[in-house]
Order: sequence, then structure tokens, then C-alpha cells
Amino acid sequence: MNTTVPTSVYAQRRARMAAQLGANGIALIPTAPERQRNRDSDFLFRHDSYFYYLTGFTEPNAWLVVTGDGRSTLFCQPKDLEREIWDGYRLGPEAAVGALGVDAAFSIGELDQQLPRLLENRDTVWFPFATHQGLEQRVAGWLNQVRARVRYGALCPEQQRDLCAVLDEMRLVKDAHEQDIMRRAAAISARAHVRAMQASARMLREGRDVREYHLDAELMHEFRMGGSQYPAYSSIVAAGPNACVLHYRADVAPVRPGELVLIDAGCELDGYASDITRTFPADGRFTGAQRALYDLVLASQEAAVAATKPGARFTDPHEAAVKVLAQGMLDVKLLDANKVGTLDDVIEKRAYFPFYMHRTGHWLGMDVHDCGSYVEPGEVGQVSERKDPLSGETIKNRPSRILQPGMVLTIEPGIYVRPGEGVPEQFHHIGIRIEDDAIVTPQGCELITRGVPVKADEIEALMRP
Repeated sequence: MNTTVPTSVYAQRRARMAAQLGANGIALIPTAPERQRNRDSDFLFRHDSYFYYLTGFTEPNAWLVVTGDGRSTLFCQPKDLEREIWDGYRLGPEAAVGALGVDAAFSIGELDQQLPRLLENRDTVWFPFATHQGLEQRVAGWLNQVRARVRYGALCPEQQRDLCAVLDEMRLVKDAHEQDIMRRAAAISARAHVRAMQASARMLREGRDVREYHLDAELMHEFRMGGSQYPAYSSIVAAGPNACVLHYRADVAPVRPGELVLIDAGCELDGYASDITRTFPADGRFTGAQRALYDLVLASQEAAVAATKPGARFTDPHEAAVKVLAQGMLDVKLLDANKVGTLDDVIEKRAYFPFYMHRTGHWLGMDVHDCGSYVEPGEVGQVSERKDPLSGETIKNRPSRILQPGMVLTIEPGIYVRPGEGVPEQFHHIGIRIEDDAIVTPQGCELITRGVPVKADEIEALMRP
């Protein structure tokens, strides 16, 4: 249970959600299931984000039920002193009402008995679609029990609606409590990146064998020392050519002097993720070719940061980054102007795609790729079509989301150069990404991850003895 946020915050969220259910609606929100890792061991449990957003409760085997009048009921594990010896403390239904601010609480063992009664005489049942395996079938079973009572005057809900649509909009704009936690998570992750950079240079100076997993261990150490509960995602520690693999995982590859290391890693703190990428020279000194591409990526990120502000579209930072990257590719001869044409041609035809193949950002929050529509809700019906110049596929375009204060997104341009025909050899196997987390503010955006340097000169200074 998160004790850093007042229970009133969760109560207010439940009330906001309840107001959108309709007076006779009911919402069902389970937490995540426990998952078995091997014969006698489970994966480390991590709560469902929707459930946690409304409760702050981190125990497994729990459900939340909220009705349109704002009444909330929790189902959780009962107190069991014998099991608690093995598995740890349980809050229990008796304590849940006071501790979590819900109106009622029952043992999880009563769920199947209570749910048909709670669903009876409701007109709409809301639950998260396509997020919990078997949830739809379980709801159908409860509704069948309600239908069995229609001869006695019971009414069965006629509508089933996706609760994700309501909660995604609520979660998209972070409140002050959420922003504070995310700043603290970002600070821990920034210290971890600094630690990994310095460890790489120090170990190489000492003549030691350095592997990707050594740097991964440095990240994990700092995450836990900072109070983080887990990594927010599997850390990417990619040395040399591995940096050109976008979703590479820290493995056994050697970290060599003269090569770059790309680390994409962030911790999770009190249910909220951070997400930082830095690329640095393993021994602390950029080569000329590395520095040329690094400065290009940094310039593209600066353009994207400048475009991240209220009233801008979510796509604006990406378009700003692409413009800088495409011009830079022409300037350093990664792209041959005689073959690809002008800057406008490169952008229109996506000729930059072999070296930059992902978007420049995503929503960030409880989930690393957080929920929330990327389309402006009031403009969903404004559809245009275009043919993708690379795949030939017809794509439906809708107006991109308008940024508002409190939205949190990543800004992460990159460049990835694999050997190929016409690709200058000095750039072969160079992969660079620079990623920061940005809170949209009334004036622009706040980069909360700059506790780790981003300029090439500052990175080299940080890594010196």
C-alpha cells in the first residue's frame, strides 16, 4: 500500500470515475493475477495499474467495485496468520475500510457470491476490456446468475462498456502527487545512469573485463539504494553494434574502449515509471564520427523539446526531430542528396527511415508506455488518408493529441547505422539514442531526467578520473 499519497487522493479519483458511470452504472476493476515462474516460485507480483490508480493497494487477489452513486467496495485476501508467516502481512477486509477509505470490504472468497447481487438492477456494467484474460467470461457468468432471477423482478445490465476509455483520460493528466513521485523516480534513474557511465570508464582504465551485465548491475544497485521497488522495464545495455538493436537486453557482450554504449533504463517508484536513455563512449572519449552523430541526435532532441508545449500536437516534437535528423543525414553523407533529393523529399519519402525507424516519444506514467489516446478526442471524426511511401499501405490519419499541462511524455530521438551499400564506413555499427522524460507545463515542458548529463563534453567530464 502506498503510504506516500493520502487516501483522499484515491477517493477523489474513484468519485471522478463514478460520476462518468451513469447513475445506475457499476464498474469492476481487478488487480493483476499472480503468475508462476517455475515449479515452486512466482514472478515478483506487480499490481494492475488501473486498480492501483483507484486504491493505492498493492496486495494480490483483490477487486474493486464502484457504483454510479460513488460507493466503493473492496474484495481482498482475508487475514490468515499462518499464511502471513510465509507470504507476508495482509491488510484484511476489517482494516481495509479505514486504511483505504472504501465504503465496504469483503473477503475475496465472497466475490462470486456478492457480485451477482451488486450487478442486479444495474443498467450498465463497466470493466477494462482486453486487459485481463478470462475477465469477460467471468462477468458473463455473474450476469447469467442475475438473469436467472428475472422472474423475481431482477433487472440485468443491458450494456457492457470499456472502463479503459474513462480511466485512460483520467490518467493522461498527472496530478501534483503523481508528478512528485515521477520526479523522484527520475532522480533515482539519473543517478543510476551516472553510476553506470563512471563504472564503465573506471573498469576499463583498470584493465578489467567489462560486460554489459556489469553495467546492468550498477543500474540495479542504484535503483534499489534509491528506494525503487523494481526496474520499470528490462534494462537495455547495448555495447557497440548491439546499440543498433532497438529492444536489445543487457547480455554478456564485452564493453570495449572506442565503442559506444547505449543504456535505456529507468526505475519504478511507488507505481510510477521513469525512462531514460543515454549513449556514451565506453572509455569516456567520443571519436570524431561518434561525436558528429551524437551532436546531431542531441540537436534533434533540443528541437523536439522546444516543440513540447501546451497547445502543440503530440506529433510536433517528432516532426521537429525528424527535420533536424534528416538534414543532418544529408550533411554527414549518410544520405546521398543525388539519390534522395532535398530535405523535403527525404521527409516526404521517409528516406531517413533506415537510420531512424521509431517515433520520438510516448506517454509515461504508471506504465512505461502509458495509457491515453494519441488522437484528440474532439477531432476523432476528422479522417484523412495517405499512402505510406515505404510500405504502400493506406493509413488513416486523425488529428494528433493537443498537449496540456500535466501530461508526461518521453522525448527520444535516435540514429542507428548498420553497414550497407553507400553507408560511410566510419559510421558503421553506431547506435545513439537520447531520451528524457518531460512534464508539460503552462510555459513549455520540464525535463525531469537531466540529473544525468546529456551534452557530449559534460559526459566526457563526468567519466574522467
